[in-house]
Amino acid sequence: MTLLAADRDGRGEPLLLLHGIGSTRADFTGLVARLAEHFDVLNVDLPGHGGSPSPAWPPTVAALTDAVEADLDERGLDRVHVLGNSLGARIGIELAARHRARSVVALSPSGLGLPAERVHQGLLMATARTLMRTYRATIGPLAATPAGRAVLLSGLRARPWEASRSEALAVRGGFADSTGFWNMLWWAILQDVPTGLDAVDCPVTLAQGVLDVVGAGQTPRYLSLIPGSRFQLLPGAGHAPQSDAADAILRLVLGTATRAEAAPAAA
Repeated sequence: MTLLAADRDGRGEPLLLLHGIGSTRADFTGLVARLAEHFDVLNVDLPGHGGSPSPAWPPTVAALTDAVEADLDERGLDRVHVLGNSLGARIGIELAARHRARSVVALSPSGLGLPAERVHQGLLMATARTLMRTYRATIGPLAATPAGRAVLLSGLRARPWEASRSEALAVRGGFADSTGFWNMLWWAILQDVPTGLDAVDCPVTLAQGVLDVVGAGQTPRYLSLIPGSRFQLLPGAGHAPQSDAADAILRLVLGTATRAEAAPAAA
């Protein structure tokens, strides 16, 4: 019995997809088919999001990572490649520190915000939660049109109108319906301070959209904490750049996985 709601497609080495707070696995809809040409893709809903059960208390990054690890164990997966965004990227880095990752591509990982940046990020997430809960009934109709998708994904995507209906609907299973949202925002975003990242023993590529208005300058700060990590800016992309920079993300995942093959992680 697996613990997290998920879709699985493709063949090859396992690749785990981890979305951010306030979203669901549908956030990767536009990338899954392309990634599945190269990997056995496992796309999960984080605890409390979409179809996954509520997170353990307190819902820290460590607790959320525990849930992801338990799900991997149930599926018989040891070390996996990881593509994560925002909170999902932070969990991916934590998996690497626990030696459960073969490689990680971390898109705008949370965790290293300065106090003012954390306040800014918290206000943006809180506002999104409140608006999506209030206007939940309109999310479906809005997701059906480019203009509506621009409204729903504004601030997350740089070109939100180009996202698919499924990607836009992710905010309903995330911001509107996620259970324990406020606790996760407090414990896993605002209170999170990464430690022990010197234990990471796999290739890590950090990437951030040039037009990211949520994560500010957090991503490159990880370079000094994660041995051998690399940083890549994504032109014309926002905080959740899955549809903004699909080609670039695919290249990063393939390139980082190739680095893992060239220099296998320690057992």
